[in-house]
Amino acid sequence: MGFPISAGLLDSMVLSVVDREDTYGYEITQFIRSAVDVSESTLYPVLKRLQKNELLETYDKEYMGRNRRYYHVTPKGEKALEEYRREWKKHKNMVDRILLEKGGENT
Repeated sequence: MGFPISAGLLDSMVLSVVDREDTYGYEITQFIRSAVDVSESTLYPVLKRLQKNELLETYDKEYMGRNRRYYHVTPKGEKALEEYRREWKKHKNMVDRILLEKGGENT
């Protein structure tokens, strides 16, 4: 049994992956897949939306004779990621209190 992934959570995960280092779509997909079940066809619209909202920008770099599109977090994206992280901590703490506390103690 899994938990559904919201658009906001997916946006924050993509920003977090790209914030570590500039990277390309396939690598982003593989990294996120290590945590949640998501397809490339789901992630590319997320990348486009983040780019449209000026949270990510792209540039092309040659790799083995072909151009590969890399993503980079913008200053606006860094601010959004900070806010996502604050909200995630708050949300996680509230859910943890419900799911993990038993008799007033964490298990």
